[in-house]
Amino acid sequence: MALWENTIPLMKTGYHKEIRDTAYGPAAKGKKVYPPYELVFNSMRLTPFDEVRVVILGQDPYINEHNGVSEAHGLCFSVRKGIPAPPSLQNIFKEIQNSIYNGNSQDFSTDLTRWANQGVLLLNASLSVLARQSNSHANLGWHELTDNIIETISFKKEHVVFMLWGAFAQKKAHLINPQKHLILKTSHPSPLSAHRGFLGSGVFSRCNAYLEKNGYKAIIW
Repeated sequence: MALWENTIPLMKTGYHKEIRDTAYGPAAKGKKVYPPYELVFNSMRLTPFDEVRVVILGQDPYINEHNGVSEAHGLCFSVRKGIPAPPSLQNIFKEIQNSIYNGNSQDFSTDLTRWANQGVLLLNASLSVLARQSNSHANLGWHELTDNIIETISFKKEHVVFMLWGAFAQKKAHLINPQKHLILKTSHPSPLSAHRGFLGSGVFSRCNAYLEKNGYKAIIW
């Protein structure tokens, strides 16, 4: 986290900690907040700034529990091992299976920590949410922080792949320099929209081809 805090302008000011303390304090209104407090910055802890090769942007954390355990654990689209894959994650795995493994059946873990450890920043636009209330923390100031993170990655790094799935994520494209980076836009992988462009898009194979072309290792999805 130290490198993030020394690199992202808003994090240098301690802004991220102020929002966290509000999210898990007054804004919680006595309700459960996901992910657990200690995992709110999990995406950045697992993927150091200087190792970011890919950015996948989600909207906000999962809002439910499974057997008393929060589905959300600080990585967008990911749920902890042993929790059934939510519908969007099922479609993500379906696309990987088809585009990377030629349709051959694979056994994927729902915990995407393995991606984070390879330089895939799994960033939600809002880093917290009230239980069972989607977008409930969208106005706390998280978006300003995560926009600043995207902007700084674009400015300070080169040849990063930004995956923008769905209309919400695609609104962030103006923060990214397309001359320095690859922006992959598709529909969202949710069941409502996956067939409108996500499935069959080849985003994962296109991502790997771009990384290898620019001297980086392909991601083992």
